[in-house]
Amino acid sequence: MLYYLAEYLDKVVDFPGAGMFRYISFRAAMAAITSLTISLLFGKSLINFLRKKQVGESIRDLGLEGQVQKAGTPTMGGLIILSAIVIPTLLFAKLNNIYIILILITTVWLGFIGFLDDYIKVFKKDKKGLAGRFKILGQVTIGIFIGFTLYYHPDVVIREKIMQTSSRSAAELSEFELVDNHDERFARTNSKSTKTTIPFFKNNEFDYAVLLKPFGEKASKYAWIIFVPVVILIITAVSNGANLTDGIDGLATGTSAIIGATLGVLAWVSGNFVFADYLNIMYLPDTGELTIFVSAFVGACTGFLWYNTFPAQVFMGDTGSLALGGVIAVLAIMIRKELLIPILCGIFLVENLSVVIQVSYFKRTKRKYGEGRRIFKMSPLHHHFQKLGYSEPKIVMRFFIVGIMLAVFTIVTLKIR
Repeated sequence: MLYYLAEYLDKVVDFPGAGMFRYISFRAAMAAITSLTISLLFGKSLINFLRKKQVGESIRDLGLEGQVQKAGTPTMGGLIILSAIVIPTLLFAKLNNIYIILILITTVWLGFIGFLDDYIKVFKKDKKGLAGRFKILGQVTIGIFIGFTLYYHPDVVIREKIMQTSSRSAAELSEFELVDNHDERFARTNSKSTKTTIPFFKNNEFDYAVLLKPFGEKASKYAWIIFVPVVILIITAVSNGANLTDGIDGLATGTSAIIGATLGVLAWVSGNFVFADYLNIMYLPDTGELTIFVSAFVGACTGFLWYNTFPAQVFMGDTGSLALGGVIAVLAIMIRKELLIPILCGIFLVENLSVVIQVSYFKRTKRKYGEGRRIFKMSPLHHHFQKLGYSEPKIVMRFFIVGIMLAVFTIVTLKIR
């Protein structure tokens, strides 16, 4: 909103300083500062309100050290994160940008599903919360919406480089942006595409439509048959991964901040013609605007950590964890980096896999030996380390270190071909 006000003041009134809002870097910095301020100030007020209303976490006794002391800690703190993300984005981003519209819808939708789950647990005193099938339905619904919008919306394009042949004159390419590159001339044009980034392969590009080639050339027109299910799978997996990671103080919040900061860098360079051309990666017009949202996202997570670090004064609940995971997934999909998620979101991945492996192995050994056996002392993985005697702060800090290493490696993969 402030962007449009500043634009008016700059063009009509010639107000000093209003032109600063034209720069993504300035608006991103303002979004981060505003987000931090909201989360720090609003956070304390909300925690006091939740305590007054006795909105406390019910803790199952899993035999973990310090677990009993957490009973009654205010939950639903994800409202702090959501507010600190949405408000700065509305203030500083271009609200007619399709990517901003989609990411705001994702944040609110998944935050609402998580809120329903927390509300049922806290106010209805039902420890099971919202039925799992309804959570999955909500994730699938937003996945379908995001998938089809990204596939069909005219503003979701890739700026591709096409070499000019000798038989075509500059006049014939007048509708394109011509760029001199030594002795070659290239045309750059916006085009619809299902290409994405894949690490370790030539050109780091992969087209989902290729998977339909065995069915004929015309089959590539129906690439959404592949693309949309992939979007649904990624959103569901990452959202649930973040939810599972939110098991000890500060882990999900800090990990999400690291992942978000990395996606912010990737969004900025992907939406900037100069950097995209220099790094030889896909140039995605208008995705640079996502940097404002990501700045608010990282600021919200960082501010929430003030109250969520050990010993936590508030838990985010599903209100926060489902939204954080879903937002990360959709951000990666929009900037065509979703196939980097197994690396970038490695913490979420191993947390997910530890549960799957533990449950599968237990069921298999129970059928085979009549008694279930375990690989980990407890799952998700962070509880395994707690059982080994590691303190929560040590586990969280070491997971952060691994997360930073994975983030750096994710960026490096763009040049490994």
